[in-house]
Amino acid sequence: MVKTPDELALMRISGRLLASVFEMLDGLDLTGMSTLEVNNLVERYITVDLASRPASKGQYGFAFVLNCSLNDVVCHGVPDANEIIRDGDIINLDITLEKNGYIADSSKTWVVGNASGAARRLVRIANEAMWAGIRQVRPGASLGDIGFAIERHAKRNRCSVVRDYCGHGIGREMHEEPQVLNFGRPNSGLRLREGMVFTIEPMINAGRRQVVTDSDGWTVRTSDGRLSAQFEHTVAVTADGVEVLTLREGEATLT
Repeated sequence: MVKTPDELALMRISGRLLASVFEMLDGLDLTGMSTLEVNNLVERYITVDLASRPASKGQYGFAFVLNCSLNDVVCHGVPDANEIIRDGDIINLDITLEKNGYIADSSKTWVVGNASGAARRLVRIANEAMWAGIRQVRPGASLGDIGFAIERHAKRNRCSVVRDYCGHGIGREMHEEPQVLNFGRPNSGLRLREGMVFTIEPMINAGRRQVVTDSDGWTVRTSDGRLSAQFEHTVAVTADGVEVLTLREGEATLT
């Protein structure tokens, strides 16, 4: 679970490249695009512009480079030429990138056009919940501290945290130990050590936390049909705190 300084240097490269993918997407108007168009655009950018590998493609038999989760989709949405992003939607894009043998993983939920106040509020709370977890990261802290901070923020804002999916260690493999739950008890679970690298990725629902999976075996939705939002960063435990390896240019860290 602990990366060497040389490994961390390579992971910083992967993280910075992946951050640039999100910066590229931030400059687009997603309205009217199909989710498959977005997938293909990202694939070209990663492979051609960044000379890197989209690590999700082929992983567990998944045929695309990203997950695209619209509105009530919690995670693992499958790109589709017939699924059009419309004004008022919220959409999460979850993207991975491998360079020099090391993988970075990040996601963001965009508010598209004139979305409702409730949708904007949920997206804000999900982002704040991720940063509440990130702020707990330092040597000697516990994984329980991270999960507790995330769920406390969601509950204070009358939202729920999906418990079926969680963050994870990452490096040469996309999913490594440890599991990083989005709920927990303070001062419980694995103690963090300098050099650990993992993702923090809360999925926050406007309604109940329960989810259902579509017949495609991938797409996970809220069981009550209400909105869901997610944010994710890859982080490293440093000697005095945390380094966000996938931090985007100009991104507010909510510190």
